[in-house]
Amino acid sequence: MNSITTKDGTEIFYKDWGSGQPVVFHHGWPLSSDDWDAQMLFFLHQGYRVIAHDRRGHGRSSQGNIGHDMDHYAADAAVVVEHLDLRDAIHVGHSTGGGEAARYVARHGAGRVAKLVLMNAVPPLMVQTPANPGGLPIKVFDELRAALASNRSQFYRDLASGPFYGFNRPGAKTIQGCVDNWWRQGMMGAANAHYDGIKAFSETDFTDDLKAISVPTLVMHGDDDQIVPLADSAPLSARLLKHATLKVYPSYPHGMFAVHPDVINRDLLAFFRS
Repeated sequence: MNSITTKDGTEIFYKDWGSGQPVVFHHGWPLSSDDWDAQMLFFLHQGYRVIAHDRRGHGRSSQGNIGHDMDHYAADAAVVVEHLDLRDAIHVGHSTGGGEAARYVARHGAGRVAKLVLMNAVPPLMVQTPANPGGLPIKVFDELRAALASNRSQFYRDLASGPFYGFNRPGAKTIQGCVDNWWRQGMMGAANAHYDGIKAFSETDFTDDLKAISVPTLVMHGDDDQIVPLADSAPLSARLLKHATLKVYPSYPHGMFAVHPDVINRDLLAFFRS
């Protein structure tokens, strides 16, 4: 397996396929680089070099007890990028991976990044605070932690078969393969990493990161996202970024790139080529 070891001894697994301009994919919680299969295959065949890593404690990366926070996530991505000496790269982050990608670009990406995509991403800040009154109450995230600690396997099945892909909406048809693959990826990772990751994705404030990013950025979001609600995420991020394009997808769910890959891949390709 391809892997690189960080300074604190964490082994980070990564995929690196093809040649051409690099596209680096950052996955969501509690998943792995496998979540990007449809995008990696598509862009490989479009002549890009596609790279994705498993976040520490997720997928095939090592399951330690430290560093489950956005600073370490971004630093780990930087280790992979520097190891592969990626330049002129396009970074694509979904959900928690959007936060990771934003922090990576802001803090580590100087001279290496061409463009950024934030897809149904957690920035600027998910949790409700006096400065962020539109955020979700901390109770929401406490309930996620309680469900994970009680029965992680069932919690993951319920999340994947319901709000993540919008399969709980009237008339929606469940794509069982998406549900099974989500559960498989989640259960590959470490419970402690996933538990701590809830704090990382919900309580990290990315405002300063977004303000520091100067590369062209596509902000994509489904307006029926039940995980990261649109109103307190994508439009606010687009306003903080220097060079942002906001694209909202009517009725699309949080995991829109898995259930609507043709549409999402087409729009990503147009942005990459622009």
